[in-house]
Amino acid sequence: MPKCSVCASICALFCCAGCFSNSLAVAGQEQAKGLVEDSHLSLLARNFYFNRDFRHGSANSAGANQFKSVGARNGYAEEWAQGFIANYTSGFTQGLFGVGLDAQALLGLKLDSGGGRAGLALMPIDGDGHPEDNFSALGAALKGRVSNTVIKYGQQLPNVPIFSTSTVRLLPSSATGWSLASNELKGLTINYGRFTSVRGVDSSNHDAELTTDYGVGITSRKVEYLGGLYNVNERLSLSFYASDFKDVWHQYYGYLRYGLPLSDNQALDFTLNAYRTHDYGKRLGGSIDNKAFSLAVDYRVGPHTFTAGYQKIFGDEPLDWVGFGTMGGNVTFTNASQFSTFAEPNERSWQLRYRLNMVAFGIPGLTFMVNYTKGDHMDNSHSGNPFYTRRFVYDPDKNNKHWERNLEAAYVVQSGPAKDLSLRLRHASQRATTGIRHPDVDELRIIIEYPLNLF
Repeated sequence: MPKCSVCASICALFCCAGCFSNSLAVAGQEQAKGLVEDSHLSLLARNFYFNRDFRHGSANSAGANQFKSVGARNGYAEEWAQGFIANYTSGFTQGLFGVGLDAQALLGLKLDSGGGRAGLALMPIDGDGHPEDNFSALGAALKGRVSNTVIKYGQQLPNVPIFSTSTVRLLPSSATGWSLASNELKGLTINYGRFTSVRGVDSSNHDAELTTDYGVGITSRKVEYLGGLYNVNERLSLSFYASDFKDVWHQYYGYLRYGLPLSDNQALDFTLNAYRTHDYGKRLGGSIDNKAFSLAVDYRVGPHTFTAGYQKIFGDEPLDWVGFGTMGGNVTFTNASQFSTFAEPNERSWQLRYRLNMVAFGIPGLTFMVNYTKGDHMDNSHSGNPFYTRRFVYDPDKNNKHWERNLEAAYVVQSGPAKDLSLRLRHASQRATTGIRHPDVDELRIIIEYPLNLF
């Protein structure tokens, strides 16, 4: 991404902020109540049980198992932990330009696991392969606001389609750097970010290098992105982002969503996601030339939602994205499931999903979901990339394919002393009928969360 264009875009946002503030800003800095007066503190208690059962001869190679022979390794992984996430958000000082502070404190406590069962990234692992008893992290970011444009520097939880914090373990990952979010025009959000280090979901270290989701040893010290989301109207939304993972790749993302009401209780939603990735500069990640897209069609009728999805990867390298140490971030892709993302080289995949909201049957807060995704045509035999092929090479003479089934039940307490307490049970099964880099597994996750608004 050319530096001059990024800087010019940022300068233009600040220059325009004052022009738009009188006519378009319905909130923002002109309604600032003060640094302390508008501050908020919340605490999320998260209890997380995670069991992964390796099937058909596969074994856990993490934790203490990495020091054992293959035949002596456990055939499962299991961790249970309690996490606490405290978030403090200050208000902004009054005046044309307001300043404030956001801070976060994280604590993870091991409840049950061991060296032979570790490796699910709920807790950090020591040099002998055993999970730590506890870990913690502190982070803060200074922020400034003019009109409806906010700039931050420090530890943050970025959440854009091209660089997004991982939230699928006990504690979230984070990144250190600059970000800017502008909402000067109605319906339009513009985001810029420049981050130079990360902290993983199972780490206290804020100065780790940026990695990738695929975990093949590609690292860099900077990711920079610019883009935004435009809600044209209630039916149509568009988004575009471009990013520079320094000396590794340029990556572009496009999104389109269109909603079509059919009646008072029926609607169709169409969602298209597309990524384009290619190497540049020093090519620290080797040769990369990848295109990917996914399309989802949702049909909603009353409490029922039926989804059909199709996803295709074009290229001899997988769709990969910037990660946070031991784990990648979230990705905006239709067939990304609990265990597999279905983003292998040249892979195509289909998905069928059903969701049920029990509010229509007199049980508000209770939902169910079942999902089945199947992928095939994985092939990287023609790739010249030493990183990805080092991890796995698909045999082109085989019919490479796999499937994943997901089940989920979730309940959120609607009232009383335990209001907003949530319970999620998530089960996943992954099976490959022939060679694939993912092992056959069954997974169970039980997640209990209780949010508290302290002030």
